[in-house]
Amino acid sequence: MGKFNLPELTYGYDALEPYIDATTMEIHFSKHHAAYVNNLNNAIAGTELEAKSLDELLANAGMLPTAVRNNGGGHFNHSLFWSIMGKDKGGNPSGKLAEELNSTFGSFESFKDAFSKAAATRFGSGWAWLLVKDGKLVVSSTPNQDNPLMDIAEVEGTPILGLDVWEHAYYLKYQNRRPEYIENFFNVINWDEVSKRYENTL
Repeated sequence: MGKFNLPELTYGYDALEPYIDATTMEIHFSKHHAAYVNNLNNAIAGTELEAKSLDELLANAGMLPTAVRNNGGGHFNHSLFWSIMGKDKGGNPSGKLAEELNSTFGSFESFKDAFSKAAATRFGSGWAWLLVKDGKLVVSSTPNQDNPLMDIAEVEGTPILGLDVWEHAYYLKYQNRRPEYIENFFNVINWDEVSKRYENTL
């Protein structure tokens, strides 16, 4: 076992049905995410990077070997992804996050449109994000396994919500219907967790 490990999944593979199917969840978590963790551990083994935290690695992504950048990003991104979804979730956020979404985007629906567009228009593989930059909420997207914590990100900040739009995240159920997958993602978002992440940035 290396320095980094798979996080504990707090719900069953079938918990997000019918929006994200159990087969996809199992493969995505136990194969794809596990591979990022294993490859990251292998890439840093025996180097000075073994002493760095994941946040430290990502903050200096522009100087890292490609394998560390890609697999470190994959590990962080997926760990966040699992944590901001849950069984019987969805709906709308509340509290400070809801107020800030309304203030920034005009309404929750306008935020949803902006986030969905970022996810739908990300060419090829990547992620859509809701992040906090200089105290403000921003929607962005990144290619591959990059994320807003990286020094090479187009928009840097602290991600609080992320959506995986790699084809392996949705193809078994949705095939090429990425917009349908994006729409259904909103039925599984754990807004309590997203709100906690937001409030931790304040």
